Amino acid sequence: MTHVLLIAGTTPQPAVLKASLEKFRAVGATVELAGLFSPDDVDPDLDLAGLRSLTEAAAERGRPFERRVARLSGPRRVWVSAERDRQVRRAGRRAHVLVALDAAAVYTVWRLAQLNRRAHAVFGIAPALKAIEARRERPVHYALRDAARIVPSPVVAARSTKRAARHGAGVALRRASSPAVMRTALGAKSWRGVVVAPKVPDRLRAKLARRVSTSMAKGGRRAGATMVLNDAARRTGDRVLRADLLAEAARADLARGHDDPELRRAAYGAALAVADQRYARGDAKRAAASLSSALTLAFPRAVHFDSVTSPLAADPEGYLAPFHAGSAFKAMTAPRGRELPSAPAPAGRPLRLLVTTYSNANFLQPIRERYADHPGVEVRFLDIKDDETLRPLARGAQRMMEYALGGQPAFGDAVEEALRPHLDWADTVFVDWCTNAAALFTLVDPGTTRIIVRLHSYEAFTFWPHLVDMSRVDDMVFVGDHLRDLVADALPQLREPGAPALHVIANAMYLERFRRQKSDEARFTLGLVGVGVVAKDPRWTLDVLRALREHDARYRLVVIGDGIDRKASAAARAYDDLLRKDLADLEPTGAVSLLGRTEDVPGALTDVGVIISSSVRESFHCALVEGAVSGALPVVRDWPFFAGKEHSARTLFPGDWVVTSPQEAADRILALTASKDDWRTATAAAAEHSLTTWDWSVISPQFDRLLLGD
Repeated sequence: MTHVLLIAGTTPQPAVLKASLEKFRAVGATVELAGLFSPDDVDPDLDLAGLRSLTEAAAERGRPFERRVARLSGPRRVWVSAERDRQVRRAGRRAHVLVALDAAAVYTVWRLAQLNRRAHAVFGIAPALKAIEARRERPVHYALRDAARIVPSPVVAARSTKRAARHGAGVALRRASSPAVMRTALGAKSWRGVVVAPKVPDRLRAKLARRVSTSMAKGGRRAGATMVLNDAARRTGDRVLRADLLAEAARADLARGHDDPELRRAAYGAALAVADQRYARGDAKRAAASLSSALTLAFPRAVHFDSVTSPLAADPEGYLAPFHAGSAFKAMTAPRGRELPSAPAPAGRPLRLLVTTYSNANFLQPIRERYADHPGVEVRFLDIKDDETLRPLARGAQRMMEYALGGQPAFGDAVEEALRPHLDWADTVFVDWCTNAAALFTLVDPGTTRIIVRLHSYEAFTFWPHLVDMSRVDDMVFVGDHLRDLVADALPQLREPGAPALHVIANAMYLERFRRQKSDEARFTLGLVGVGVVAKDPRWTLDVLRALREHDARYRLVVIGDGIDRKASAAARAYDDLLRKDLADLEPTGAVSLLGRTEDVPGALTDVGVIISSSVRESFHCALVEGAVSGALPVVRDWPFFAGKEHSARTLFPGDWVVTSPQEAADRILALTASKDDWRTATAAAAEHSLTTWDWSVISPQFDRLLLGD
């Protein structure tokens, strides 16, 4: 009896299939059918010897396999489904005639014919019937032919052998380098030796290093995971691959809550070298990718935000020297200028002021309210995050880099089209926060529109100011002299001819609402407002509290605001672990109360008699001043990021407010809270100084002069 296997790439037409089966039975053949169709689409009364739905077979293998198969072309989809199905492969091996019912099934029939060389492989019913007739007419010939072709073709044998070898080697490698092996000292040491062995091709070394690093991390050897990538990088000659491995090593190091400055510097140095190489070849896209890698390695959150030190703050010029020496970075930050200078404020009509930001409008309310009611100003507000057109453009940091290097013309056109209506309307654009909104507005020529950018503190420790074309900014506003100095050291273009005018104007604050009556007992309560980031360094305040309680157990601390964001980074979690341990010792004694977030900060400050600024860096620290106005004694740590420099917390606040150590802070508090009269005298003076120096009624004329020239 002759066995026939029909393969269908789509659902066969019922009438055609029924007629074909009748013809096959008429010549004494048994028929099986397999293909991409639902079993319900085939008449169960056809009396097939076998029926297999490859669609159903793919579903049995799970959703991931279904999704992968669905992305393939029709012919490949049929074969990939059939190749893995035992029923189809078994039917293919015993078939005398393999029949493709449609074009999508031809490839599968060809592949099955290489496994079963005895079978006829044909396309269509008529050729299949001819093949059956030929076998009937010459039975001896085909018996001898089939005997000679009992093994698969050499091509299939070779392919199967290679596949088996690769699979076997892969399985062996995965088992030999598994996390369980890496947990042992011998296993980890042995694999490190393999990765750094001489004469290993670069790509193989990189593949091994990544595999071993992943297993080490899963096996609990996270330091080793970093080391193996670093070791492989230093033995890799290919510059691009070496840069990639160093970047992966540095990121792995940061992910475990550690920072090796030398490793990270080597990583962004290698990325910068690759960027220069690619830029020299005219490859703006890949040069931008390398610059993006270098910048993210130089400005990781864990190093500048979730740490109590920062290499940028310590030496901005030295830290950024590798960037300023690179040709690609120089090209990206080169001034593109503007065709026309900004125009003066108009005469005869109100100034059109566009106030804009990306998401964070926390410091804009007094400004917006003042100029909304000003007869000489017409105000519009634009939050780029809420604009469906601008939001995706502002999120493209790497595209901005590529555009600055001469690529991405379509991106530049899209930004021009989206921003031009705003620039044509506005006489002045005030951009709050020197981040993506500022970079976006300076991506295009602003024409005669005046551009003002305000920088707080956060931005100075990110790469965003380096993406802002300062030649298109007319004025830069800082909230403190210390921030202006730091940013000017980090951005040499701010000291060059044609740089924007630099202004220092304090944050806009309505301070009168913080005036509160306090009890005499409030002087024993310390207050800390806002501790959501490591830079606030609340553990410093706990040291102050401990020193105070050695003298008087009445001293206690109230913490207002959310705790450390543990999701921010491994470094943030490590700091918070230490903070929680400290609090676990102090909270049960009543020494510390965590109030959490509140919408009524003035009310929460009513019971606070001492307000602390324990931060390692601040732009201004509004909460401190608000606390001082409420009648609390201000105690300011000499912010370490700026301590000892020309401008610091000591030049921003009265000298007697500022201390250098927890003990000095405790001494100030003990001296001025010993009696209620001394405390009230000191706090009244601090409140008066704060109101007459930083209240919006005092600061607003400075904004008038900036915006209106009044």
